[in-house]
Amino acid sequence: MEALKYPIGRFQSQASYTQEEVKRFVNDIRRLPALLEMTVQNLDQAQLNTPYRPEGWTVTQLVHHVADSHMNAYIRLKLTLTEDKPTIKPYEEAEWAKLPDTAANPINVSLTLLHALHRRWVSIFDNMEPEQWERSFIHPATGEEINLKKLAALYSWHGMHHLTHIRKLKERMNWQ
Repeated sequence: MEALKYPIGRFQSQASYTQEEVKRFVNDIRRLPALLEMTVQNLDQAQLNTPYRPEGWTVTQLVHHVADSHMNAYIRLKLTLTEDKPTIKPYEEAEWAKLPDTAANPINVSLTLLHALHRRWVSIFDNMEPEQWERSFIHPATGEEINLKKLAALYSWHGMHHLTHIRKLKERMNWQ
């Protein structure tokens, strides 16, 4: 079950990140919307309604979740760049996945959102000064101070994590 839940492994935070690693994270974030769109483009409604693992989210829920999660990360970035160590607002991702905007909207709504969101997000990343990467926010659930390099690392991982959920499901089900 661990391999189905974490197909690329759990996120492993490092004490620090090099500029080359940060560039790779930003490029992962840059490419994710196109990769996700290509991965789901030929799936029919029954396939979109298939959970990626037993008791897991459906492909549709995953796509909408990535949009929800990445919107929150984008806002956290902007708060961190404009405030001194803001305490961010966590959200209940499992509850968000049950809201009507997930069930009532086709995935192309979230795919379109991701393309626009990631363009704006990467635009900020690409224009940050080195010292801005050291700015941080506080996560109230853990009290942890998270700098923007770690935010980029986490969301690089997050996008690839969910993309791989869908890719592995397609492999297991022999979907093209």
